[in-house]
Amino acid sequence: MDPVQAVAEPRRREILRLVWDTELCAGDIAERFDVTFGAVSQHLKVLRDAGLVTLRQDGRRRYYRADREGMGPLAEYLQAMWSTRLDTLAELAEEAERAAEQKGPTR
Repeated sequence: MDPVQAVAEPRRREILRLVWDTELCAGDIAERFDVTFGAVSQHLKVLRDAGLVTLRQDGRRRYYRADREGMGPLAEYLQAMWSTRLDTLAELAEEAERAAEQKGPTR
């Protein structure tokens, strides 16, 4: 799955937040949600398939952590999107400032 589509789902974004700085086992992740363990497991699979989390197995336990390197394409996409939006915002602000200057002081 495409990383952008993967993070479009709110629970997946929350899972990423949980495993951003620490490794957690699937059970610990699932405890924080009001859905079944199976549903959380499916979300983890989507995140793994999208390259957004890594998986480490220790016996029967599966541990997940955000894969910051794997997020490279997603980060590049978001950077490009926000860069364009910020450029547009800057242009609008400059236009508004020019318009205000042309009007002169208000009384």
